[in-house]
Amino acid sequence: MGENRSEPLVVELPVSVEDVTPETAPPVPDVDRSAAQSSTAFQATTLMFASRPGRALRWAIGFFSAFVVMTACLAIWEFLTGLILRFPVLGWLAVLLLVCASIAAVYVAVKEILALRRLTRLDHLQQRALNARTSDTLPQAQAVCAELEALYRGREELRWQAARFTEQKPEIFDADAMMEAAERAFLSPLDRLAEQNIEAAARQVTTLTALMPLALVDVIATLITNLRMIRKIAEIYGGRSGFLGSWRLTRLVLAHVIASGAVAIGDDLIGSFAGGSVLAKFSRKFGEGVINGALTARVGVAAMQLCRPFAFQDGASPNVTGIMKRALLGVFVSYRTG
Repeated sequence: MGENRSEPLVVELPVSVEDVTPETAPPVPDVDRSAAQSSTAFQATTLMFASRPGRALRWAIGFFSAFVVMTACLAIWEFLTGLILRFPVLGWLAVLLLVCASIAAVYVAVKEILALRRLTRLDHLQQRALNARTSDTLPQAQAVCAELEALYRGREELRWQAARFTEQKPEIFDADAMMEAAERAFLSPLDRLAEQNIEAAARQVTTLTALMPLALVDVIATLITNLRMIRKIAEIYGGRSGFLGSWRLTRLVLAHVIASGAVAIGDDLIGSFAGGSVLAKFSRKFGEGVINGALTARVGVAAMQLCRPFAFQDGASPNVTGIMKRALLGVFVSYRTG
């Protein structure tokens, strides 16, 4: 039986070990933080929650939906014709009710389509703003700022800021300065309003979790509060959404939260969780409320990042810990005044 012998591995270095000193050693390469977010786990999670289904599944859903609609239409037709033959008055009354219901359904469908178009407009504007910042060209920045100005032209609370920005535009000759001026004029007031809504939602979730004795009630109340908060943030930034638009936006927000969850917990959620664990030593329900409120604040920040026409610059995004501090301060102030 042969004996396996491993040969020693010789590594040839371009320079001798003695010549390497701390001064001459190459620098340690920095790890790109975005690379961690583009790992396989992040990509799989994002694809699972935010990507469209496959073509075969879409065809199957389409054919099944068409079959269900055809079956329902035939059943309604047979019911109406039979009712008209037997009871003409009731039959024509049923036809009138069906026409009214159809008109209402068309009205709702048009509103849903317009709501989806508003959300799509925000998505496209955010992408064009990102391209303008990357290219750093003044004409492209001016076009994006003009589109942002047109988006908020009818907002009463931004009328003074819009007039101020119109006066400043002829004096700005830099792309970054142009976009920063538009951001300060139009988006900074909306950011404060969105943060106030997030604080109110986090405060409400914290209070309800601390006071409600049943866990199921906590879950339902937290879900409803989060959905209302996401819808309100979309309305603040000009993306008033219907039912389908709210569902699409909620799905994207949850995908965004999950895809960036590890980084968020490592950055600013850890403080809120730590505070919740400390408070849990005094009151278990209140500690759970702080944690639920922190998660609600994280969802709200993700909704801001998705609905905001201009993406936040590095370090400018709202901090979950700061939001929770203000929310908890509001809880204690309302308790003392009450």
